[in-house]
Amino acid sequence: MSDACEMLEYTPDVARKTADLQERVKDFIPPVEWPVVAPLIHAINELKKAKDAVILAHNYQTPDIYHCVADFVGDSLQLAIQAGKTDADIIVQAGVHFMAETSKLMSPDKTVLIPSLEAGCSLASSITGEDVRLIKQKYPGVPVVTYVNTSADVKAESDICCTSANAVNVVEAMGGDRVILLPDQYLAKNVAALTDVEVIAWAGLCEVHERFTSEEIRRYRESTPGLVVLAHPECSPDVLAEADYAGSTSSMIGYVKGKRPARVLMVTECSMSDNVAAETPDVEFIRPCNMCPHMKSITLQNILESLQEMRYEVTIPDDVVVAARRSVQRMVDLGAEGRDFADGVEALVTVEDRASLGPVAGVSG
Repeated sequence: MSDACEMLEYTPDVARKTADLQERVKDFIPPVEWPVVAPLIHAINELKKAKDAVILAHNYQTPDIYHCVADFVGDSLQLAIQAGKTDADIIVQAGVHFMAETSKLMSPDKTVLIPSLEAGCSLASSITGEDVRLIKQKYPGVPVVTYVNTSADVKAESDICCTSANAVNVVEAMGGDRVILLPDQYLAKNVAALTDVEVIAWAGLCEVHERFTSEEIRRYRESTPGLVVLAHPECSPDVLAEADYAGSTSSMIGYVKGKRPARVLMVTECSMSDNVAAETPDVEFIRPCNMCPHMKSITLQNILESLQEMRYEVTIPDDVVVAARRSVQRMVDLGAEGRDFADGVEALVTVEDRASLGPVAGVSG
């Protein structure tokens, strides 16, 4: 912890300047904790102005970050778009590393900071650029659509990126009868259920969403009459079959805000329910708490330290930036349209991994 952080005090001035923020998160941060949290929030917001910085926060961040220090919040696609639009000199990514890389791709001349080096992603670590080169050799000429939850090196080997918000649109925009969709096999299977395009997948999974089960969803329904279930398409097809609606985090938020169900279960990372609940107090949220340890490595404390010490700066080799940015920009240019994945019909998907690919001629290790 830096010395500056240790000296922060909860003064009457800090209390006054953070009073509106406390009201916003009063159901999630107990009053006894606010004197500890408020000085950090105040210091971050003051330092942002002094350094011309913005904070981009993913929907999975905790309410103190999401509602009190973030300048822009959203899903991966929305944050990528904001990264390309911002005029600020510094972008602090309150998300995971691939999101910070995407911000750097969209704003290569800006300083992009990630507050924690532990903010990784099980999907991003499941595949490398070398793996993509191998799969392209096995399926020559087949377009490669890469989920944004990947490293810049993987994006550079791809034709276009996608998010869960626009994955079906992107796959169908390729204009062929076959597509490689990497690396989340559940997302690939759920996309295949909504399109006639043949999908070839990679054996990656999100460590948060793979833990949800259809039996768990049924138990929640049995114990909570009238429950509306919303699921993320990184969950298994069995889980989506139990849902009333399935879509990206932004689509799920839009569903709750628009339809105002009396009781809702959001089958995704648990902090998102807290963030949406703060804006929809008339909705009762049932919370199955599968937490992303990588997202939770981002805290108010290390956001402040990141701004104070300008750490940890995200850099990408120049030769990777050009190709990877092209893939992300194509996704942004295509736009997004929320789709209800819960209406899909199960389709056959080929799932590849390193063992199934094996050695391919002409590809070095």
